[in-house]
Amino acid sequence: MAAKTGTYTLINSSTLGSAVSSVTFSSIPGTYTDLVLVLGDLKAGTSSNTICVRYNSDSGTNYNYTILTSGGSVGQSARATNQTYSFFGGYNVGVDSTYPSVMVGHIMDYANTTTYKTGLSRYNIERAGSTGETQAIVNLWRSTAAITSVTVATYTGNWSVGSTFKLYGVEAGNQ
Repeated sequence: MAAKTGTYTLINSSTLGSAVSSVTFSSIPGTYTDLVLVLGDLKAGTSSNTICVRYNSDSGTNYNYTILTSGGSVGQSARATNQTYSFFGGYNVGVDSTYPSVMVGHIMDYANTTTYKTGLSRYNIERAGSTGETQAIVNLWRSTAAITSVTVATYTGNWSVGSTFKLYGVEAGNQ
């Protein structure tokens, strides 16, 4: 018999019926090993925007991130420390409504109260007349608190109607 590797359980989801600047998943149970955040059909409606994530409403300068970006034949990297949010993707999120953005973020060991929290996210956008862009981002929240809420916001503006937000818990597998 093959070992069970864990399953994803939908904790909560939202499809926007009106434009909002943020979506919060609260009262997250501490019964999973990891969290997976899936954002689809993202449309931010502004020309320069980002996917900003905060844990437990913490708006202090407790977030770091490193970004690897590939667009066509050009690769770039960037790093930021002491930020007020965790960067999960973007710059031009869903500017072209024909090609909305998609982001998947994995938040590891979120309920542990002895270590800082890390996350990995992957983001992509396709643009009319260009090659689009893909990003891989590693995030750090410098807190040992268990994550009980996740807020996903735009840096400026609002998420448009139809954008989808899903939060999954990863159940521990039997080894």
